[in-house]
Amino acid sequence: MSQRLLRVLPLAALLAYPLHAASAPQEWESVLDEARGQAVYWHAWAGDTRINDYIDWVKRRVRDEYEVELVHVKIDDTGSAVSRVLAERSAGNHDDGSVDLVWLNGENFAAMKENDLLYGPFAEQLPNFALTHPEHNPEVVTDFTLPTEGYESPWGKAQITFYYDAAELGEEPPRSMAQLLAWAEINPGRFTYPRIPDFLGSTFLKQALIALADGSAALYEPVDQSDFEAVTAPLWDYLDALHPHLWRSGRQFPANGPELRRLMSDGELALAFTFNPAEPAAAVANFELPESTRSYVLDGGTLGNVHFVAIPFNSPRRAGAMVVANFLLSPEAQARKQDLSVWGDPTVLDVTRLDAETRALFEQESDNPALPAPEALAQTLPEPHPSWMKALQEAWRTRYIGR
Repeated sequence: MSQRLLRVLPLAALLAYPLHAASAPQEWESVLDEARGQAVYWHAWAGDTRINDYIDWVKRRVRDEYEVELVHVKIDDTGSAVSRVLAERSAGNHDDGSVDLVWLNGENFAAMKENDLLYGPFAEQLPNFALTHPEHNPEVVTDFTLPTEGYESPWGKAQITFYYDAAELGEEPPRSMAQLLAWAEINPGRFTYPRIPDFLGSTFLKQALIALADGSAALYEPVDQSDFEAVTAPLWDYLDALHPHLWRSGRQFPANGPELRRLMSDGELALAFTFNPAEPAAAVANFELPESTRSYVLDGGTLGNVHFVAIPFNSPRRAGAMVVANFLLSPEAQARKQDLSVWGDPTVLDVTRLDAETRALFEQESDNPALPAPEALAQTLPEPHPSWMKALQEAWRTRYIGR
């Protein structure tokens, strides 16, 4: 394909070619030209003020740098964005969708992929995607056991991390699901988890199931290929025993992670957990949690994953969405996102392969007592197949709703 032809091809035809960004600068220039002046509607969870503030910063940067107007469509459930795209497809809207970018992973990615709601593959066309070095970091191209195949672009990492007030617990918090139950029994009302179907609460169910199930192999296959009742029986037995000792005796649950953190801040809880390993340290720095806050992961590791952005199949502003996705992978954006004073969300870039000057952007104080030890985060458990999330949520609601 000649350079002359590249200048005149419409974006739809240009993006039909399987390009590798590192070897196709002219093609990326065409994307930048097409994106200029576009308004990109990014449907992203808005349940945390730090995340919202970070997205506001991204909005300013892509407007100034690329003349792209980013609109944060604030949602409390990613499934609502998936449902909107599905409804548009059902109505025959194949080229003028209202959603240009979605923050998602897991079961929402699986649902969009299964229903042909995704545009792509596009991730490898992003110049900054190469900085993730996927050949050495397969987690950036795998989503809850499913290969992303270029239909998602990574932009952050998550791992279940427990945190507690050492002034109350001392230095020996519960380090297994069994110990957690024993601790809750003698410390009633001092622990809880978010109400299902909140993603953090649902992840707690998966963490417990992996620890309690008689073998976890079934969890990494579609749920309909297993005996769901038999596999999950130990989980329900565990929760039946745990719930009477939770905050408000398990009759009420906080809505999400930020509310869980607020309960810790108010002193109602002594032990909680998050999906962001740096969140407790960031909350300490922001005077939301006491300086006696400490973080850790359970013995044997905790669930972790990568979160992504994806472009719906009928977005009319794909170029702008790609420019935003690429900016989210820039060292500037990734380093700011990881900054404890901003958000504290871990980077997906392979920092070890960055040059020394860029690597310095990601340096953090290593002796922060509210941060888990780096070696602890190496104990990451893979997410089960996405079909297990919905099945667990439905079973939980059937069993406990209204109690």
